[in-house]
Amino acid sequence: MRTHDLLMKLPKVDLHLHLDGSVRPETIVALAREQGIPLPAYETQTLIPYMRVTEHCGSLIEYLEKFHFTTRFLQTGAALERVAYEVVEQSVEHNCRYVEVRFAPQLHRRQGLSIEETFHYVIMGLRRAQHDYGTRFGVIAICMRNHSCASNMEVIEAAALYAGKGVVAVDLAGDEATYPPEFFREVFAKSHTHGIPVTIHAGEAGGAVNVQEAVTWLGATRIGHGVRLRENEDILRMVKDRRIPLEMCPISNIQTKAVASWDAYPIREYMDQGLIVTVNTDNPSVSGTNITNEYRALADNFGFSPPELAQLIMNGVEAAFMPKSDKAQFRNEMKAELSSLGVYN
Repeated sequence: MRTHDLLMKLPKVDLHLHLDGSVRPETIVALAREQGIPLPAYETQTLIPYMRVTEHCGSLIEYLEKFHFTTRFLQTGAALERVAYEVVEQSVEHNCRYVEVRFAPQLHRRQGLSIEETFHYVIMGLRRAQHDYGTRFGVIAICMRNHSCASNMEVIEAAALYAGKGVVAVDLAGDEATYPPEFFREVFAKSHTHGIPVTIHAGEAGGAVNVQEAVTWLGATRIGHGVRLRENEDILRMVKDRRIPLEMCPISNIQTKAVASWDAYPIREYMDQGLIVTVNTDNPSVSGTNITNEYRALADNFGFSPPELAQLIMNGVEAAFMPKSDKAQFRNEMKAELSSLGVYN
């Protein structure tokens, strides 16, 4: 079977998937009409440039500007529930068997939703999708770098209420260069008080030292992106020794200029050095990607073989914030399916 034919058939996981970066253009049109919000365009193709970056995107900050457009339409329970459902629906089209959907609750409260309600509706949409498609899920609650300590503490406390009921971890996202991780020690100390796992966006728009801070002081057991980890050998070795998985998102990492080009992208280098690498989409709508496309990029640019792609998928299974008993069953299911495709021993 040719690699490109195989890519769609591979069972996959997506551990780094933003809710507000995954909204379909046609859903924005429907939500705008329902909510009486005017749009700059009502044809899907004409609307896409407002939601999606191009190859001329200059930085992470420019990339993040696209979210100002989509979040306007995600301020009601019905909208959150619908979009959460559709995130899974889109993932299922690419044979994704487990997704961890992350969102920032405080960005969805402009029309009066309580922070607990934002969790309720997102989880409700994901549960409905699991019922319809069988796709497992976890929710990751995002603290925003540009928000106050008090606002982020609210996120942690609300996440604790839903821990074990859909929420699997907490995260820190936003403008990394302006708001380095050391600003948030107090916030993530609270997450450990509640026993909630932590993943942190780090080593994307900031250097390897941010990865060290995220692991050492914020208690991160996974790192979002980490493409700049190679700038410091000692920190890279620490991540390797502690077996901290990296949630790499190849297409968006190129778009945000976290990495200058495919030639400079460190995924093969990281794997050869024994780091645990996972492959994810980040923001399918903003980046114009999907999980199959991410694996295709690796096959095309780095010559990853089908067994290597299968190993990346299994890395994602092992890195998932999933209860041990559930993970054991899921691991066996994924191994069996990958073996049946002849790509995993």
